[in-house]
Amino acid sequence: MHSEGPWQGSREGLERAAAGPYSAGPDPAPIRALPDTLISQIAAGEVVERPASALRELLDNALDSGAARITVRLQQGGLELVAVEDDGCGIAADELPLALARHATSKIASLHDLEQARSLGFRGEALASMAAVAELEIVSRRAGAAAATVRAVGGRVQPVAPAAAGFGTSVSLRRLFHDIPARRSFLKSASTEGGWCVEMVRRAALAHPRVAFALWQDGRQSLRVDATEDPLQRLADVLGRSFRADALPVEFAIGPLRVHGLVCRPTAARARAEVQQLYVNRRWVRDRMLAHAVRAAYADVLHGNLQPQYALLLELPPERVDVNVHPAKSEVRFRESQAVHQALRHAVQQALAPALGARETGLPDTVAGDVAAAPASAAPPGMAGVAARRPPAPWLRDEPRQDALPLGSLMRAYAPTPSPAQLDAREPAAQALPTADPQSAEFPLGHAIAQLHDIYILAQNRHGLVVVDMHAAHERIVYERLKQAFDAQGLAAQPLLIPAGFAATDAEMGAAEDHAEDIARLGLDIAPGGPSSLVVRAVPALLARGDVVRLAREVLAELGEVGASQRLQRRRDTLLATMACHGAVRAGRRLSLGEMDAVLRDMEATERSDQCNHGRPTWRQISLSELDALFLRGR
Repeated sequence: MHSEGPWQGSREGLERAAAGPYSAGPDPAPIRALPDTLISQIAAGEVVERPASALRELLDNALDSGAARITVRLQQGGLELVAVEDDGCGIAADELPLALARHATSKIASLHDLEQARSLGFRGEALASMAAVAELEIVSRRAGAAAATVRAVGGRVQPVAPAAAGFGTSVSLRRLFHDIPARRSFLKSASTEGGWCVEMVRRAALAHPRVAFALWQDGRQSLRVDATEDPLQRLADVLGRSFRADALPVEFAIGPLRVHGLVCRPTAARARAEVQQLYVNRRWVRDRMLAHAVRAAYADVLHGNLQPQYALLLELPPERVDVNVHPAKSEVRFRESQAVHQALRHAVQQALAPALGARETGLPDTVAGDVAAAPASAAPPGMAGVAARRPPAPWLRDEPRQDALPLGSLMRAYAPTPSPAQLDAREPAAQALPTADPQSAEFPLGHAIAQLHDIYILAQNRHGLVVVDMHAAHERIVYERLKQAFDAQGLAAQPLLIPAGFAATDAEMGAAEDHAEDIARLGLDIAPGGPSSLVVRAVPALLARGDVVRLAREVLAELGEVGASQRLQRRRDTLLATMACHGAVRAGRRLSLGEMDAVLRDMEATERSDQCNHGRPTWRQISLSELDALFLRGR
């Protein structure tokens, strides 16, 4: 005999369960209006998933009130208490009961206000949802008025009572889901829930540098950040010194769109996406399109599957972004998603691309503040390929295009290098050091002094010793020249002798129709071949020998998912990277001092020369203090 498990039972019971409450029968359930408490409990399932989501809503209200200082208190990771105190404008005593009513808010009054919403909160349902699933207490005081308090337990609001409190508002949420065991069973341990609450405070602090934050957990202060006028300083304070030491500032503006924040150098990428923060108009968002844009900017400077680290803030007119997408308000929708994608990608590329010679310092271990940010009006480096020729959205002004090398430079960059015998006949490898003082020359990479095992270039600069992987460095130099040369002639479309047709899905048919102009700019010609088929009639000449159907499918999938595609550019860059690898100077080649200096000067003038095409570092700085420590000098 088999015992019945939780999903086993009689055939009749299983049939009733499968049929559901809406199946035809003698006594169908009538349509009825749900009670307000149940409605709020249902809404709480979307708005208040756990203590961290409740804390986010309370932080949004505190920030919208104009607070200059916010204090958060947690007990048992927020399971027993989530309290937020602020010194904002406060709530009038007679409005406290209304604050706990569903869809009651002071932030919007019309559809126009919703479309122009600048506040973090606007739905007016968070407090009512919390009151339905926990014990909620609000104590508030406005300037020139007495303090008052209101409590709600199980959705029942109690009368307003006088209280003693300073200016501002304090909201306490106790025993979340205590009376709803099914919901509480989905919560994690106190340490896990507390960790998510800490992350919510960090996210709010990153986006609002002028507000001071303090976090107390079980009576112990675990986080404190003071107000500052410098957004980059706030990013460094919250994310830590290790992030700051490897970070580069981002400052990019085009029309009404501004992108600013910090991105880490490719050498600081990690196996996990530990710091990937994106904000739109000071609102933390989870957006695949924005994450795709950042990843695309790191395309040829990351090694393997490493994850970039960044904290970026986008600011644009509120009417160009829809924040009313999800009750949790962590998703947004852009009016011009392709323009935003392009601008964000260029902003990050601009921060990563400056050549060594354009920086205030060439030391990779200096803090981000030592690196000069390119002006917003400069042409964004890395606008290689099809994306550079895409006209910006009407609300974005035109931006100048980076000058590209003529096609003739492609042959010079890909020219074969002399043999060792030719080098020996031309100039011996062992020479005296250059007469110029490397400290006075102020070259970031200094002057070459020797070659180690015909693999590494050793150079001396004012900071100490520079070690260069000559193949990796020259590979990046050749690669960038090849990209510029191909950009100069553009992506010419090559008609196919025999068009390639394929059966298309509804999503692919829709993407081909919706993004027809974008596809044409990419050098592709994709036309309908029937009700459910597409035909590829032309592709970029450089990619004509590949699998054109697979290429077309990948481009359509990317366009349908994020509204933009760098698939062709990545394919092209892969081919150019292979050419650059074969054309670069090989390990085992003996170079003269003059040739080594030429490589160093080319590195200083080449964008992204800190990494090769595969994301590996091309050079390292060993400071004098590090050398002194090796030999115990000064001890």
